[in-house]
Amino acid sequence: MAYSAKIGPSILSSDLSCLGSECVRMMECGADYLHLDVMDGHFVPNLTFGHPMVECLRKSVGQDPFFDMHMMVSRPEQWVKPMAAAGANQYTFHIESTTNPGNLIKEIRESGMKVGLAIKPGTTVEELAPWANQIDMALVMTVEPGFGGQKFMEDMMPKVSWLRSQFPSLDIEVDGGVGPDTIHKCAEAGANMIVSGSAVIGSDDPRSVIALLRTVVAEAIQKRSLDR
Repeated sequence: MAYSAKIGPSILSSDLSCLGSECVRMMECGADYLHLDVMDGHFVPNLTFGHPMVECLRKSVGQDPFFDMHMMVSRPEQWVKPMAAAGANQYTFHIESTTNPGNLIKEIRESGMKVGLAIKPGTTVEELAPWANQIDMALVMTVEPGFGGQKFMEDMMPKVSWLRSQFPSLDIEVDGGVGPDTIHKCAEAGANMIVSGSAVIGSDDPRSVIALLRTVVAEAIQKRSLDR
């Protein structure tokens, strides 16, 4: 099994007036990567930030943190080169937002970034499947994209289980309402990349929350390898 437990705080949950120091704080608390939500007000109703902010963050935090860009945008093709230039490491786009996923995957690769492919709760996992061997990570949304603080949708877990059974070494990310109360369900289903916003960043002790999430996922991975 090529995958491992990775915890990525969603920085949109932090105090946006001191984003650079919040990113540093999360890495110091043991985060494996940082999850950055880009929303354009079209694909989702909310509006966040774009590549100028990413460029500033990269300068502020240095080269080490892995930036996983969750592109909740209507025209993901438009932002590949600017995000790569800004210092993004992984470009995760929504399958619902493009008519030519294959082309976009190729473009992201050529720009030097890893490729993530996301599906909304209403999208079947079978729509993602044809591309699973061409991507680095599949993101199964466990809330409707666009707003933080929503309730975790447990009925998305069969998608994760199916992906894990069909593509055993794929990185599978879950995003939305994930924290200490819901992590066991995600881990048991086979998710290994865990996005957590308010549960980590809003905690009095983010380090212990990150450690807990990682332990639960690592134990589930180990159990799965022993069961095979």
